[in-house]
Amino acid sequence: MAPRIKNDEQRRTLRVTLGVLASVGLMISAYLTWTHFVGVAPVCISGSGGCETVQSSSYATIFGVPVAVLGLVGYAVLLLSVTLRGEVGVYLGFLLALIGTLFSAYLTYLEVFVIGALCQWCLASAAVMVAALVCTTSGVWRLTKEH
Repeated sequence: MAPRIKNDEQRRTLRVTLGVLASVGLMISAYLTWTHFVGVAPVCISGSGGCETVQSSSYATIFGVPVAVLGLVGYAVLLLSVTLRGEVGVYLGFLLALIGTLFSAYLTYLEVFVIGALCQWCLASAAVMVAALVCTTSGVWRLTKEH
């Protein structure tokens, strides 16, 4: 009976961790979405202006949709995946975290090699998404071990 309890605790810990990560990502994306629509520059910790440069670049929107809004939707669905029980939630979270990590890697590439500026908010979001991928990969790994 003890292994079942341990597995339940581990699943709960992974869900809570993923929920916290998704919430942090949601807040970052909400802030960047707000700055986009209000038309103000995001606060940049270093004062380098990199956040404003990135947010005002042509890469800040895709087909007229701000990248921050895509992040908002992605993190919201990631948060939703935490509430789903069973394999569906685990695999949905993994799929979202994988796509989000790949997209974040692409955006970071653009920041470094094309735009020539770094947005700390964007980098923080990318780090959150990578942590979410690690978390969801652990969940998928545990599922495959159980079957």
